[in-house]
Amino acid sequence: MAARFRTVGLIGKHGDARVASTLEQLIEILRGAGAQMLFDAQSAEKLPSFGLPVVDREALGSRCDLVIVVAGDGTFLNAARSLVDHEVPLLGVNLGRLGFLADVMPAEMDARLREIFAGDYDEEQRFLLDVRVMRDGQEVFSGCALNEVVAHKWHIARLIQFETHIDGRLVNTQRSDGLIVATPTGSTAYSLSGGGPILHPSLEAVVLVPICPHTLSSRPLVVAADSRFEIRMHTDGEQPEAQLTCDGQTTLELAPADRILIRRKDRRLRLVHPRGHDYFATLRAKLHWAREL
Repeated sequence: MAARFRTVGLIGKHGDARVASTLEQLIEILRGAGAQMLFDAQSAEKLPSFGLPVVDREALGSRCDLVIVVAGDGTFLNAARSLVDHEVPLLGVNLGRLGFLADVMPAEMDARLREIFAGDYDEEQRFLLDVRVMRDGQEVFSGCALNEVVAHKWHIARLIQFETHIDGRLVNTQRSDGLIVATPTGSTAYSLSGGGPILHPSLEAVVLVPICPHTLSSRPLVVAADSRFEIRMHTDGEQPEAQLTCDGQTTLELAPADRILIRRKDRRLRLVHPRGHDYFATLRAKLHWAREL
């Protein structure tokens, strides 16, 4: 076993019947490799801990050399946001539908983990977005996103109005259902559904994708990742209900004149893949590019 992976953290998806059996198999593999294991406290609320020490995310990040997430991309996104500041590498066992981030299949766990623990693996880094919301000069929200930050309408079928600024310069004033600000990691998620381009994960770029804009000329915009983005909600007192969403999981109700400040996060997420991980093969498989017409 690679010396750097002596202590392994485990995170499992809540409410999925397949997770417990997959975790049980995984634990046996890790025990056979001589690994010490810690179990995520959030996961332990709805899953058996298998007799493992249960710790919170702070301890998981500070004490582990590797964290394995048994779930789909949604649980992986949650784990990534909570652990990125600890710089602990993450490996995903895919129990979801797409699995762009969790790329080890349960049937492959034994072989793939043996290779990884022997030091035969690929590692890459992905950047996240830091986001803050300012209201009347006060910060009312701060968070981060691995996939995307979205300002969007909710509840009612009315457009919202806002300005987009990049590095202090006005880009446009827009009436639409909202705006997606996505990383290359998130370019295959909501951004793709909204008509945005696929960005290779190695690119230092961010894509801005309008959601149902009330103009034919509004198109996705790709800019440098070190840019500073600001979304200024319209000050009209009749502004329709709008909210901010990070990775589709954390939300904040927005108010007229709110300023959403977005920039690239300093810390990067470390991802572990089996050797030979091929991003284009993942696209072919997940987006069915190989399917004959």
